[in-house]
Amino acid sequence: MAGRGKGKRIRRNEVQWRALLSRFSASGLSVAAFCDREGVSTASFYRWRGLIEQLDGGNVVATPPPSAFVDLGPLDTPPSAPIPFAAPLDLHLDLGGGLSLHLVRR
Repeated sequence: MAGRGKGKRIRRNEVQWRALLSRFSASGLSVAAFCDREGVSTASFYRWRGLIEQLDGGNVVATPPPSAFVDLGPLDTPPSAPIPFAAPLDLHLDLGGGLSLHLVRR
């Protein structure tokens, strides 16, 4: 339980668990990694996720899909080095929460 002190219990209400489950859905982490980061036991995580799913009429709290890595090559290529692909790159990613990432290679 990272950063929380082993053995210390934090009591959370339903609203706090919903927020925690929402953060999990956006984290891209496994349940074990997320619980370790947040200082939550996996048993409590699964228990509360099941309770909230029941309260919501069986709607499943989303489990994030495994992430994939896309290698775009180095962004700062020396002029003498060959560019791995000839087409320019203009990539815009909406990261949610008002954050976006914009990459341009000409």
